Amino acid sequence: MNSLTSFIARSPTPLDGLLSLKKLSYLPKHSFRVCPAPKNHGASRIVCMAEPYLITKLESAEKTWKELSVKLADPDVVSNPSEYQKLAQSMAELDEVVAIYKRFKECDKLLEDTKALEKEELSDEDMAQMIAHEVETLTSQLKELEERLKVLLLPSDPLDSRNIMLEVRAGTGGDEAGLWAGDLVRMYQKYSEQNSWKFTPVSFSETEKGGFKTFVMEIKGSWVYSKLKYEAGVHRVQRVPQTEAQGRVHTSTATVAIMPEADEVDVVIDPKDIELTTARSGGAGGQNVNKVETAVDLFHKPTGIRIFCTEERTQLQNKSRAFQLLRAKLYEIKVREQQEQIRNQRKSQVGTGARAEKIRTYNYKDNRVTDHRLKMNFELTSFLNGDIETAVQSCAAMEQKELLEELAESVGATVG
Repeated sequence: MNSLTSFIARSPTPLDGLLSLKKLSYLPKHSFRVCPAPKNHGASRIVCMAEPYLITKLESAEKTWKELSVKLADPDVVSNPSEYQKLAQSMAELDEVVAIYKRFKECDKLLEDTKALEKEELSDEDMAQMIAHEVETLTSQLKELEERLKVLLLPSDPLDSRNIMLEVRAGTGGDEAGLWAGDLVRMYQKYSEQNSWKFTPVSFSETEKGGFKTFVMEIKGSWVYSKLKYEAGVHRVQRVPQTEAQGRVHTSTATVAIMPEADEVDVVIDPKDIELTTARSGGAGGQNVNKVETAVDLFHKPTGIRIFCTEERTQLQNKSRAFQLLRAKLYEIKVREQQEQIRNQRKSQVGTGARAEKIRTYNYKDNRVTDHRLKMNFELTSFLNGDIETAVQSCAAMEQKELLEELAESVGATVG
């Protein structure tokens, strides 16, 4: 018995897995952690012993997908374009989950067959080693597929693909807080450049020392909100201010608000709730902004939000900018309230956007940034130069972990 083929030919249990293993070789590599397979497999057919909640959700998704495919073949549905499109969209959203679940079950069956052969007494040591290697490979691939399925089953954030309005507001600390707000603005501008995002100042109010009381900029690009949503909260700095003669360390804060871009259909603004006045912008921009009232001062009565826009060259442009920012602010309030409800339900501390939440401390003396949600430290100098990707990804991973736990609990409660 010198070949794997001859062994399969005489085996009472055909080992299709060893010949079909190449079928799984095209699976993309991911950065998921590969967990060791449990030693005791019990009576479950799923060799990898995937969590029961995962199998329950996957079976449900596959059943729904099959039901939708049947409905799409119904002549009554085909003759109704809107209904057909709705059902087709729902089915398309499940396509990847169902396809990977199919691979998962195929891989599981291959592993089951291979393990059955592994239990047989083999006189060929090379063959035994080959089978052991196949068991190890299939186990790893099965675990990788399981991790992919877990992520696919997570509810997606419908706002992730949106552009944003980012607002930095000086907090406690007087002039030093304004300078710190300016440092944060530059940090996010550098991070935007690293991601090839376009940022444009919308509104700002400078301090006498060169910082900002408030600074709002629009950031456009690919999946901006999905990354910067974790930056919402209070950013605290500990350093010796430039104005401190005795070298004492001061603590100042600045608040960051991340407002997803809102369409007119997302937020309805009643014209009766708006007070709009105009003024001369002044400063650079030529005679037009100095002689014509191009600046716009917009006040929203129900919320008390006031927006003063001077960045554009015409009154119409500034008015459009002001309403754009107002919609974003109102939408952010709406989203924050929804997130607060979710946080109360699952006690999540990541991605809530709560302004009172102190998320980081920037310590200049130790050249250290501490993210209090992650309980992780980062090097200060590179962080302020826009190198915040590791922190962003760590926040995303933490939120993903919490969502997976929530998913398991919700399915467990339903089954129970």
